[in-house]
Amino acid sequence: MEEIAQGLGLQKSKDFKLLVQTIAQMEREQRVIFTKKGKVKLPLKPILIEGIFRANERGFGFVTIDSEEDDVYVPKEATGYAMDGDTVAIDIVKTADAAMDRGAEGKVVEIRKRAITQLVGEFVAYTKEEINETDLYGVVLPKEKKLNQFKVYAAAEGIRPVDGSIVMIELTHYPEKNYTNSLEGIIKQVIGHKNDPGMDILSIIVSNGIPTKFSDDVLLEADDIPDAISEKDLVDRKDLREQLIVTIDGEDAKDLDDAVTVKKLANGNYFLGVHIADVSYYVTQGSQLDKEAYERGTSVYLTDRVIPMIPQRLSNGICSLNPQVPRLTMSCEMEIDANGRVVTHDIFSSVIQTTERMTYTAVNQILEEQDEIVMERYEQLVPMLQEMQELHYILETMRIRRGAVSFEDREAKILVEPDGRPMDIQLRDRGIGERLIESFMLVANETVAQHFNQQHFPFIYRIHEQPKEEKMQRFFDFASALGIVVRGTKGTITPKDLQKVIETVENRPESAVINTMLLRSMQQARYSEDNFGHYGLAADYYTHFTSPIRRYPDLIVHRLIRSYRQDASEENQTYWEKKLPEIADHSSKMERRAVEAEREVDAMKKAEYMLDKVGEEFEGIISSVVKFGLFVELSNTIEGLVHINDLKQDYFHFIENHLALVGERTGVTFKIGQKVRVKVIKADPIERAIDFELVEAEEVLPFERPKASKKGKHSNRQQKRQAKNRLQMNNKKNQLFNERKKGKKAANKKGKKPFYKGIKKKK
Repeated sequence: MEEIAQGLGLQKSKDFKLLVQTIAQMEREQRVIFTKKGKVKLPLKPILIEGIFRANERGFGFVTIDSEEDDVYVPKEATGYAMDGDTVAIDIVKTADAAMDRGAEGKVVEIRKRAITQLVGEFVAYTKEEINETDLYGVVLPKEKKLNQFKVYAAAEGIRPVDGSIVMIELTHYPEKNYTNSLEGIIKQVIGHKNDPGMDILSIIVSNGIPTKFSDDVLLEADDIPDAISEKDLVDRKDLREQLIVTIDGEDAKDLDDAVTVKKLANGNYFLGVHIADVSYYVTQGSQLDKEAYERGTSVYLTDRVIPMIPQRLSNGICSLNPQVPRLTMSCEMEIDANGRVVTHDIFSSVIQTTERMTYTAVNQILEEQDEIVMERYEQLVPMLQEMQELHYILETMRIRRGAVSFEDREAKILVEPDGRPMDIQLRDRGIGERLIESFMLVANETVAQHFNQQHFPFIYRIHEQPKEEKMQRFFDFASALGIVVRGTKGTITPKDLQKVIETVENRPESAVINTMLLRSMQQARYSEDNFGHYGLAADYYTHFTSPIRRYPDLIVHRLIRSYRQDASEENQTYWEKKLPEIADHSSKMERRAVEAEREVDAMKKAEYMLDKVGEEFEGIISSVVKFGLFVELSNTIEGLVHINDLKQDYFHFIENHLALVGERTGVTFKIGQKVRVKVIKADPIERAIDFELVEAEEVLPFERPKASKKGKHSNRQQKRQAKNRLQMNNKKNQLFNERKKGKKAANKKGKKPFYKGIKKKK
């Protein structure tokens, strides 16, 4: 203290007294601390690291700081009441120890951003007496299975729904001391009643934050757009109404946004015209329609409904390339040689009038089945369709030659009754019609991307980056366990190397599983203002130009084409350079949101489909092996779990580098790609889960059995005994906890105390 006084020149008794008082106050505020020797020092502030918290159902969690680094383990007592997905700041309390194969351990110090601000669930109403006593309307049972452990209280303000309503509640209070599984909020929206048809899907839509209705402003703006084009709309447009142009889509498609024409030229090359609905002409920059389309980012396609990006008056009307009516388009015309190389191209605004609205079924019947009745019906178009087939094979061969990875991912279509109940699950068949349209859209997207990249204009690209090393290593391990040799190293593997893997396993029964595992090893494609190419397509340039009715980035690409044609100034380029990063990032996020909703709905409907099949047996293939069991996929893509506890014939070890379960005593082996027969024992649409029981399995060559420790077989028995004892102790603890909880609840009722302190009783 005297040294501080001397340094500050405060030796006088009055000044020294003030210094002592000041330091005492700083100590109370924890701005300084005293050492054991009486020295004053500044407290060491922990270095906090920000990351995303991932909760485990058993209470502990992990924090992801960097996708390239291992997650940080957070014990149950150190989670700081963080919830899954929260952005948190952690203090590292134990560093990683590679020698001991132990990761870092941390403590949550601060919750910086809550991942969940609202949720959807079923409302359970309180009686008038309970409302008066607790100042709560009731509780909301979350629809999201990750939130099942939370009790969500609805404050007695805002909307008061009827019992059984499906509601959206905005959260105002989060877990805290003594209330670790409690949430509280205000009900903001009644979505419907739990017994209403289609409410299950609507709940998923709302819980993912996907808007279900257009605002009045947006609908009024859509109503102001004419139903037909006028002469003023044709200014500066190339008139292609006399060309033979067709749309080719599925039977149930209503928003037809692409049309094509093909003809063989005298020099042996092919002329390909790809004409895309000019949505940006109607959805103008800064309009209410544009703002809404940006927020939605994409249309969402679910089992029995579509949530469109723009109002249906546009998507199914003036923007849809309906047959025999003039429509405004953005065109990309290309001349393509016998090697699939685009030798010349032109991108411009146009007006077209399609000759026919073709379906994939009809095109397949003409080109694959040579159906005479259908060929006669479309006699005028047959020669062009045959040339389309020729051009498709040229483009497909070109993509294979350069190394594009072709995933034959099995896609299922869930057929539902009018009330939403699933009645069948069918695999989508991709015939020549589907594949040739895909080829034409791919080459148009590449051509547009390359054109603007070489012009050095700011642009939005669809990129797919090289797989990360650790994911590729896991795939290498998986492939080698199946006897598949992958050329190249995990850091330099090319699309061509992966293409060879797919070709190698094409006729093997586990080919679908291998395709899926390879797909999971890849990075997600996304939108970016920077061009990094498309790894999966082995393309140097790629964008999304062909679906502006249902994807916002495509609409932006059209807007950029028009903008640069009218004004290529540096000022305009700078404007777009600033705008595009945000558009790309938001569009990628909205795409992931839509995909997540689609997966949740599919999983729910598949579980619902299996409800009346409990007890039935099915053939399947092991699609994944994890520590807790086997996932088995049936021929219709339905997947269920055989839990390790239900494998009674042995004690099984998980061999991670082989992705296999191996019996300790018998050596019985279960691995990916193995044929099995299973029985359905449970189907839960709410949990979106299906449980199987193993009936029989194809015999496979066993792996080497796990070696016993130096202590011999007794150590394994001892481990089992210890595990059993721990389980018994946990059961006793849970029993005591539940008994105490019941006693506490009874005491609360008797004393008429509010059972959640977040809401105080009104005076």
